[in-house]
Amino acid sequence: MHAPYGSAAAPLSIDGEGIIEGYASLFGAVDLARDMVVPGAFRESLDVRGLNRIPMLFQHDPAEPIGVWLKLEEDWRGLHARGRLIPDVARAREVHALLKAGAIDGLSIGFRTVKARVDPKTRVRKLHHVDLWEISIVTFPLLPDARVAAVKAMRWPERAVRRREADERFFLRNPRLRFGVPDAPSG
Repeated sequence: MHAPYGSAAAPLSIDGEGIIEGYASLFGAVDLARDMVVPGAFRESLDVRGLNRIPMLFQHDPAEPIGVWLKLEEDWRGLHARGRLIPDVARAREVHALLKAGAIDGLSIGFRTVKARVDPKTRVRKLHHVDLWEISIVTFPLLPDARVAAVKAMRWPERAVRRREADERFFLRNPRLRFGVPDAPSG
């Protein structure tokens, strides 16, 4: 959600083990909602919540957890995030495929504003203290430059690969069945 508009991208990278890394927010950057996070805005939230209470979601959907955060910290640039996609989660495998294909490539935060001030001249809301709820991999981050830089091949556990192959064989043998799509009423 927060990255500098019209400047160098804040890339999200992914390695062969499903580790993702990037900036979830950049200090001093104004997003499309005219919000700007200031240094220290996440400090209390990170201390109080910790890693286990800040989920990694897909598209800000609380029903779509796809991984875990291994490290979240403020540095001179912004909120740096390092996490791991969970290969046993089907949506995490789909997200990896989408990242690899370049179909999605954004990183975005979900939060509650605790303390902010609107600059009367610029109408930019400066966020001084936020309660960080989640960080998501998204299609449309509020900042166009918050993008994935690279996607490498991901190694999934053998059981996940076998499960996917078995599902594909089942649906190929049973063409009348469609995953998640009800049959049209007959009559």
